[in-house]
Amino acid sequence: MAAGDGDVKLGTLGSSGERGGDGGDGSPGGAGATAAGSSWAAALLATGGEMLLNVALVALVLLGAYRLWVRWGRRGLGSGPGAGEESPAASLPRMKKRDFSLEQLRQYDGARTPRILLAVNGKVFDVTKGSKFYGPAGPYGIFAGRDASRGLATFCLDKDALRDEYDDLSDLNAVQMESVREWEMQFKEKYDYVGRLLKPGEEPSEYTDEEDTKDHSKQD
Repeated sequence: MAAGDGDVKLGTLGSSGERGGDGGDGSPGGAGATAAGSSWAAALLATGGEMLLNVALVALVLLGAYRLWVRWGRRGLGSGPGAGEESPAASLPRMKKRDFSLEQLRQYDGARTPRILLAVNGKVFDVTKGSKFYGPAGPYGIFAGRDASRGLATFCLDKDALRDEYDDLSDLNAVQMESVREWEMQFKEKYDYVGRLLKPGEEPSEYTDEEDTKDHSKQD
């Protein structure tokens, strides 16, 4: 039993030595497993390095695209209407107070002249400084040179909201008339009030320089 045990131990040692020798010769064994592990680790490192390289390249491309967008985007904005030059409102003198008929009001639509006027509830306002809204290309350009009262009261931006003749708004209900008055107050706060919209046959008022200056001072 003792000898047998010794044989087993010797055989085990011998087998280990053989496996060690075989591994040194390149045959499957401990050294082979180590080599395989090293190859796997090298492949993993190579894959990871390639991924990092791809991420870095994508980041560089995005950075370059962003710089181009900033450079050319600003140039594009700078070449837009009013950029790099005075706005129409800044280049025009303040309009002296006067009254307007519908025909006279229509001349100030931002297309025939750079100045833009519109009327709300019988009051005429100079909205030139809001030309991006009320100019020919603006979302509310339909109101330029017109009486905007009905359109504002009914929240309608169609031509049906405009009347070619004087509109006394008598068919509007109480809620709509209240909306017209609220719009009038908002325009008074933001834009210059330049006069009244005349009814058919009504004579324009004569405004003195003192009255004109007083009105502009209140708006300032």
